[in-house]
Amino acid sequence: MNWKNIFTTRNQVIGVLILVAAMSRLLPHPYNFTPIAAIALFGGCYIIDKRYAIALPLVVMSISDLALFMYNPSYTPDFFVYLSFLIISSLGFLLRGREQRQTIMVASLTGSMLFFLITNFGVWLFDADYAKNGAGIAECYIKAIPFFRGTIMGDLFYNLVLFGSYAIIKWRKPLLVKVQ
Repeated sequence: MNWKNIFTTRNQVIGVLILVAAMSRLLPHPYNFTPIAAIALFGGCYIIDKRYAIALPLVVMSISDLALFMYNPSYTPDFFVYLSFLIISSLGFLLRGREQRQTIMVASLTGSMLFFLITNFGVWLFDADYAKNGAGIAECYIKAIPFFRGTIMGDLFYNLVLFGSYAIIKWRKPLLVKVQ
């Protein structure tokens, strides 16, 4: 591993953008209006080493989960949430070299749908309140619809902030984000 390549100015810019977005998770917000899926998509798109691109949202999520747990001891992390962010990071790989408004919006909405489907499948699977049949899973997804709006709006907002900020930096200060 070449540590010199990790601490490039480009990676520092990406790291600062992600850190600022991650800190916003700790602020009061509507249900599911969080930056983590956007961080996963953005990281997957711009962090050159795919291992770090996949690890970053999981690390950010773990740290913010720890902070949330310290504030609220009844808070418990969810494997299916982490799994969805892992997949969304991989979706970011498909954006590489295709960073346009349309493709970012489609990837953001796809990430929102993946999060909705994966996490609510986990709820259905482990929550005793739902019958383990087609009607039970349908009921689970239907009950989750009100939270889906926050997911979509949060993902679109934070993707706009992250990808938009990076595009402005790339336009105004191209040497800061030049791939070395």
